[in-house]
Amino acid sequence: MRASVFQAAGSPLAVIETPEPGLLASDLLVRVAYSGVCGTDLHLTQPGIETSLSPGAILGHEFSGEVAAVGRDARGGWREGDRVTVMPYRPCPACGTLCKDGLDIICPSVSYLGIALPGGNAQYVAVGAGQALRLPESVDLLNGALTEPLAVGYHAVRKAGPMAGTRVLIIGAGPVGQAVSIFARLAGATSVIVSEPRAVARDRAMIMGASAVIDPRAGDAGEAFADLTGGPPDVVFECVGTPGMIAESVRLAPLFGRVIVVGACMELDHFRPIVALAKELTFTFVLGHDRTDFQHVLDSLAAGRFDPGPLVTEVVGFDHFATAFEGLRAGPDSCKLLLKPN
Repeated sequence: MRASVFQAAGSPLAVIETPEPGLLASDLLVRVAYSGVCGTDLHLTQPGIETSLSPGAILGHEFSGEVAAVGRDARGGWREGDRVTVMPYRPCPACGTLCKDGLDIICPSVSYLGIALPGGNAQYVAVGAGQALRLPESVDLLNGALTEPLAVGYHAVRKAGPMAGTRVLIIGAGPVGQAVSIFARLAGATSVIVSEPRAVARDRAMIMGASAVIDPRAGDAGEAFADLTGGPPDVVFECVGTPGMIAESVRLAPLFGRVIVVGACMELDHFRPIVALAKELTFTFVLGHDRTDFQHVLDSLAAGRFDPGPLVTEVVGFDHFATAFEGLRAGPDSCKLLLKPN
């Protein structure tokens, strides 16, 4: 089969021929339909970083596909041809098929698909049957590949606490920021304002249902937010993941406000705790998702509560994937890149 593999930090991805993955007895072999690129993939491959990836690693933890083979002990009544999305991890050997504590991807003992284990940037990928979820009939394979990043956004909103009647500020309009915007609105936030310097991303945020957008380069974001909503944000979601963004979230939050850190910053960062202390802010750091988040997203997609299609800005095959992948680092118009490996 063909697969896109990591070579070294700062080097382009390479397409190679490699054997199809072997199956454990409890596994499914998935023929990948679409595999999305995450900001984490870009962080782990960027020049100058000390990465956890090994040469030859197959990235891709946001994917959908069809079951091509079923392991002899796979539970769940799976059949060849079933359409699936996958929670991208394997539980530790002590738990077996399912995480006994319900921690799922945040358990420190799991192994991540697309990082420690081969992921979806290949024609086929082996997954645990317990981590696969059937796509509802009305959810196509392209939208199925968006389930994982949407689940990250829903998880962040769920962990943030009550949203009804709140004023929400989202810093960053990448895929996760857009997902947070969708689910904050569905959870009853009165105002969902997205702060983003890229004009195209601001336009996309409005398409996805934001109440209004702010260009943080045009003036103070806090003042712009108050002009739009009549007051400060009750909840601030930091969805950028670069140094300085937590400090900015603290600055913008009001007394007793909530700051939800969603952006995955992989560098050292700092802020002045006294500012957060003086406001008695509540901090919540969120990572990933669990099965309930995945199922909620699938149910929402099946019910037609929102259309995630505008998030996808490019779909490519292997021949153009490495170039498109590198283009995401500086591409002002990009949101979600999908690889179509078959």
